Amino acid sequence: MPEKLAAGKKVVGLKQVHKAVMQGRAVMVYVASDAEERLVEPLLEECQQGRVPIDDGCTMQQLGRACGISVGTAAVALLVQ
Repeated sequence: MPEKLAAGKKVVGLKQVHKAVMQGRAVMVYVASDAEERLVEPLLEECQQGRVPIDDGCTMQQLGRACGISVGTAAVALLVQ
C-alpha cells in the first residue's frame, strides 16, 4: 500500500491525473491493476512519454482507501511539493 498517498499532495481520478501529467506536476502515478485498460492506456502512454514512474500494484479499492476516500479510483498522482 503506498503510504505516501495518505499524507502527500495528490490528485485523484483519471482526468485530474492526466492533467497533472500533461502539466508536468506529477512525480509518481499509481494506476489500479483492475482498472479498464481502454481507460488507462492514454494515461500510461503519457506517463511513458513524460518519464513519470508508474506503479500498478494496487487495486481501485486499495488506492481509494490509501487516499482516504470511500470509493475506488483508477488513478492517483503524487504532485511536486
